[in-house]
Amino acid sequence: MSVVLDTAGVPSADRAEYWHEAVSHTFIPLDVALLESAPAPASITSHRLGALQVSLVQAGPQRVERTAALIARGGEDHLTLALQHRGTARLVQDRRQVELRPGTFAISDAGRPFAKELPDPFVFTAFHWPRSAAGVSEEDLRVLTAMAFDAADGTARLVAAYLECLSRSADSTAPHLASWLATTALDLLAVLAHERRGRSVPEAPEVALATLARVKDHILRHLGDPDLSPERIAAAHHVSVRYLHKLFRFEGVTVARWIQRQRLDMCRRDLARPTAGRATVAAVAGRWGFVSASHFSRAFRAAYGVSPREWQARAGASLSPGTVRPPLPVYEPGKAVCPDGYGVAV
Repeated sequence: MSVVLDTAGVPSADRAEYWHEAVSHTFIPLDVALLESAPAPASITSHRLGALQVSLVQAGPQRVERTAALIARGGEDHLTLALQHRGTARLVQDRRQVELRPGTFAISDAGRPFAKELPDPFVFTAFHWPRSAAGVSEEDLRVLTAMAFDAADGTARLVAAYLECLSRSADSTAPHLASWLATTALDLLAVLAHERRGRSVPEAPEVALATLARVKDHILRHLGDPDLSPERIAAAHHVSVRYLHKLFRFEGVTVARWIQRQRLDMCRRDLARPTAGRATVAAVAGRWGFVSASHFSRAFRAAYGVSPREWQARAGASLSPGTVRPPLPVYEPGKAVCPDGYGVAV
């Protein structure tokens, strides 16, 4: 199911107001200022793929801003990746400024103020998803946001290619496949975050980073073992437990905490899969090394803000028909669009 918002049928004098509401309704509350005296027609075509909302945005020059006051109005738990197709953009967040050109992409975090200026007519695809579905830590998110990624460079090239294909097939993707495809997209972003974070620690010796990579691979292959411990991991790699803890200082986290994050992430993904209803929460937790169901539930809620059962129920509901937000009403002469998205007689 697609949602199309188009200002082509809106009188030029009313387009700015209608577009402002269309953008905020589709994504998050934003201030939008058009940079042309006679606004050109603009459109947003959106599709829902599991946790991802995929939107093709075409419009004229403008500036959008996310202020602290707007953050207080909601949407702070979402992230947006914009893959630029035409025109240029300048994104500013966290005291970083990045320039985007066709073939590059950047991520903005709705939980912190940002500004984006698009000085020319543009086309980009926006991928919008809740923070809880990201599968990366807060530290990793800080590495990803307001950074320019070139679609011709390494892992970023793989991410961009996958997202491009996903957006082109969004309107024809079967609902039972959408969730899996969205999960794969978020997994690729997690890989990108880990890669970029590794590059951001220049003081880490290459040998130590190589050892850390092998250790992490070992942990991921043995996540389901409830007896996985720093002592056993260190012994498997012929290093001391002290050195193992030193390696994980490059990650800014303890060994035990890193293991728990990976286990929680795997449980989160399993609970969100279309087949999750066939497995109990306890069975999923046990599959990934959690011995105590109550401990798992507490850790899951602390990480994602909801209980495992609530997460499983929400994921199931996202696959049901009719979960896409309704479009704004079609513009009608003699009516104005209010902030809540409904027309009132004037």
